[in-house]
Amino acid sequence: MTDIFKNHRNGFAAAFLVTMLTGCGTLDTVSGWVGMGDKGKARPAELVDFKATLSVKRAWEAQIGSAGVYVFAPDRDAAAVYVAAADGQVAGLDQASGQSRWRVSVGQRLSAGVAVGEGLVVVGTPKGQILALRATDGSLAWTAQLSGEILARPLVQSGAVYSRSSDGRVYKLEVKDGKVLWAYSRSLPILTLREPGSLSADAQAVYAGHAGGRLTALSQANGAPLWEANVTLPRGATELERIADVLGTLAVEGRQICAAAYQGRVACFDRGTGNLLWAREWAAGHGVAMDDRSVYGVDAESVVQSFERQRGVSPWKQDKLRHRQAGNPLVLNEQVIVGDYQGQIHMLNRLDGAFAARVATDGSPVRGELLPLQQGFVAQTANGGVYGFKLDKP
Repeated sequence: MTDIFKNHRNGFAAAFLVTMLTGCGTLDTVSGWVGMGDKGKARPAELVDFKATLSVKRAWEAQIGSAGVYVFAPDRDAAAVYVAAADGQVAGLDQASGQSRWRVSVGQRLSAGVAVGEGLVVVGTPKGQILALRATDGSLAWTAQLSGEILARPLVQSGAVYSRSSDGRVYKLEVKDGKVLWAYSRSLPILTLREPGSLSADAQAVYAGHAGGRLTALSQANGAPLWEANVTLPRGATELERIADVLGTLAVEGRQICAAAYQGRVACFDRGTGNLLWAREWAAGHGVAMDDRSVYGVDAESVVQSFERQRGVSPWKQDKLRHRQAGNPLVLNEQVIVGDYQGQIHMLNRLDGAFAARVATDGSPVRGELLPLQQGFVAQTANGGVYGFKLDKP
């Protein structure tokens, strides 16, 4: 069963991304998702009919290469949307029309991307390289070599590039030339999920969730931990049962930072001190999102759930996407938006979880984060479809 995990005792790394594990039985890997074997396999919920309360129109469509076994997501600056693919393609697309401004091949396979900022488009490779391209034309600005495969897309923030490698290290790189300014390292459990994870930052700190259920705030100045906190604690008699990795996106809003852990909890902390504000037992399937009222997450069975931000009580659950491998949630206007394994994108009312709208893409999974725009969002599928959607009331 452990061939789907990274085994840090013998150096073995699995060939597939693991973002969800459901129940017991024979484990099966399909396009980066893990579920039960055919015997007793949970069937994805059928799509339900509903009366749409929101109009969603496809504004444009573009194509980039396949993600393969990796996870890619779009990013943007004021004018363009940027995308990348496993075969090394990187493109800048006009934000209004989706037409190509430029498209390049970096000449090697990619495993993470994209991050945009400071005039750069940043991607990562399976061999641990960070490539920074100029956002104007896709030409190479610099490269940096890190200590392990890059699965999480980098972060460009406050004049620096931050990245994490698969061996547990977090790096700060000089934005001008890729020079390593500091590296934070921590030991890993014997088994971890092969999961992209996430980085977030504010003016003082970089936040990272880790294997084993820890969340850290690192000083932007020197990488020293400002605080560490337990999202959850590993439990169980076996190493498999004790996997408790922090998954997906971190939610940062005001004084709060929230995170979710596999086989563990969803928890919110004071981001200045790391003090626990509340926690709820919850088996996460992905990361979390937050607005001024609530925290939203997707559990290991693809049930979308809301948690009241101040106390953690749950006003609603939406279980009609069960086992549809829903991804990281996006909060946009009055909706919580998630994509699924068939490329369907679902918009839920953030007050009660009711379906507001649904749109289709190319039929392949939407694994990466959805990108918010001023009046809509962009989704990238595993097969390389890039879709710009516009939201409006019907």
